[in-house]
Amino acid sequence: MTDIKIDKIDLKILQTLQQNGRITNQDLAEKVCLSPSSCLQRVRRLEKEKVIQSYHARIDLSQIARHIMCIATVSLKNHTQQEFKAFELLIESIPEIVECYTVSGESDFLIRIICADMNRYLEINDQLVSSSSYQVTINSYVVMKENKAFEAVELNTLRNITAPVVE
Repeated sequence: MTDIKIDKIDLKILQTLQQNGRITNQDLAEKVCLSPSSCLQRVRRLEKEKVIQSYHARIDLSQIARHIMCIATVSLKNHTQQEFKAFELLIESIPEIVECYTVSGESDFLIRIICADMNRYLEINDQLVSSSSYQVTINSYVVMKENKAFEAVELNTLRNITAPVVE
């Protein structure tokens, strides 16, 4: 981790961009009380330092295609670094697995899968179970309704921001 200096204006920029990644630089500068050139310099610095990693459009999949979403917990029988790496490579190779987290507790991984139908989900499940020499246990949960989708982190609620905040 590098020592990235983040001040209150940077936090305002980040909060605003989380809520509206398509905001013009002019409008962003006005919201954070900077000149457009100063604002753009800060945004470019935050991008260069990988604080801002990417910009995305959030798509309502139900408007364009039938699909299912499943959340699954995955446990590996043996906890060797080699098996974890092999599983992570397998996860990377399956495009329908849109998120994967290594977690603590009873399971080793939490994954989110978005695919066309249950038949495709079963194929993915079989691929996860049978693609390697390690033993895997999977518990699956079909998402019935997305009650609160991730949109942004309220940065002001984080008490211990890892980068030092400059006053």
